[in-house]
Amino acid sequence: MRILIVEDDFASRKFMMDYMAKHGECDGTVDGKEAVEAFMMAIDDDEPYDLICLDIMMPEMDGYQVLKAIREIEKEEGISKKDQVRVIMMTALSEEKNVKKAFDMGASVYCNKPVDTKRLEEAMRKLKLIK
Repeated sequence: MRILIVEDDFASRKFMMDYMAKHGECDGTVDGKEAVEAFMMAIDDDEPYDLICLDIMMPEMDGYQVLKAIREIEKEEGISKKDQVRVIMMTALSEEKNVKKAFDMGASVYCNKPVDTKRLEEAMRKLKLIK
């Protein structure tokens, strides 16, 4: 499995990359713009990501803007809904309006910070990314 960790906080990014490495190959980006570039490169190289763990509050582009850009790229590339990258939105923003916005934009899962690794693995099982 190919995983992209999008997190501007160094400690959080390192934790997620170390933790998720047991599930597959992990790349990390520090902002939204870099995340969209990494996503496009993976598509161009015919090695798309299976999962993106996406922070919402970031510089350059926030997580919502990144998610929108990713879904637009997938549409332009003719990637079907069932083959879209799974996106786990990760944030301290737990208000209902933020959760609803993320799902409306195409998020697969919404995960509150600090990250509960048991809940994260449960979400990955529901997405059929792990057993």
